[in-house]
Amino acid sequence: MKKNKIALLPGDGIGPEIIEQAVKCLNAIGKIYEIEFEFSYGYIGATAINKYGNPYPSETDQLCRDSDAILFGAIGDPKYDNNPKSKIRPEQGLLKMRKDLGLFANIRPLKIHPSLYDSSPLKREIINNVDLIIVRELTSGIYFGKPSATEENGMEAYDTCRYTSTEIERVAKIALDLAMKRRKKVTLVDKANVLETSRLWRSVVTKIKEESYSQIDLEYMFVDNAAMQLVSNPSKFDIILTENMFGDILSDISGVLSGSIGTLPSASLGEKHKLFEPIHGSYPEAAGKNIANPVATILSAAMMLRELKYNDAANHLELACYNTIQNGVVTPDLKIDKHSKNNSFTTEDVGNEIVKEITKRT
Repeated sequence: MKKNKIALLPGDGIGPEIIEQAVKCLNAIGKIYEIEFEFSYGYIGATAINKYGNPYPSETDQLCRDSDAILFGAIGDPKYDNNPKSKIRPEQGLLKMRKDLGLFANIRPLKIHPSLYDSSPLKREIINNVDLIIVRELTSGIYFGKPSATEENGMEAYDTCRYTSTEIERVAKIALDLAMKRRKKVTLVDKANVLETSRLWRSVVTKIKEESYSQIDLEYMFVDNAAMQLVSNPSKFDIILTENMFGDILSDISGVLSGSIGTLPSASLGEKHKLFEPIHGSYPEAAGKNIANPVATILSAAMMLRELKYNDAANHLELACYNTIQNGVVTPDLKIDKHSKNNSFTTEDVGNEIVKEITKRT
């Protein structure tokens, strides 16, 4: 039996709690489908700074390189967030990991299961039939721009946004390939009326589409309009392709549609390495309280299974998650039955219920 080496990076805040539940569910699904996992833990973010003085130490980097996949929890700590003079920050570890491992394409699916309709702040007729994927470039743009600095007087700062045609091409091909398996529609989101980098995106993506993806319906949309359309007419989208910062913002907007970003998974893919993580942050206020929603992390584990070619196991795990929500076993961020006073369960309760659903449907 092949042993799947999985690097576990719990990170900060609620990260350890949600990773614990994902591991529990992976072990349960592994028994059914005879999938063997070898889990190894690593440090990243504030926990890594505390131990190594480095948010992404070489030990963690090597662990990730030696693994078949990486399952990541969350990153961020108020100790650093609230100190503008801090030179080392937890988020630097995540950015460095993405860059060093070449994780250039972030895949964020949003398919709203009927069991989540009542938890959304939007009307049912708006979120009905929403099934979209945001493909975000992850290792370039303004988050990695050089130069970037604050002037010595502290009264002026600047960041630069830079893209090359090669960086755009490789993520565009992933989006276009995904679209070919779906509705054959890609929306390129940019700010081409203002930004030179956005005009380069339009030029490069248009050329690739015309040369190799003639069947694809490619449309262009400014990011401000895309933000409005995501909350007013989200079902119009199939694949959204965009640059780093715009993708960061739009994917968090999309999280509102499902009622909680605690239900949304993601994958970050490179040529050699693959990382899977919930789209939410470290939620430090909830750390240690056993109230964080583990579903996004467990669904990220399902995406990992699919990428490792265990499609049946991935489908089984996803179904177990949605059945658990349908059963009303949810953490406080989700309110499925608005009239019930007993609809808030712990992180551990939800993980245990998903395991029960897994074993129930063998």
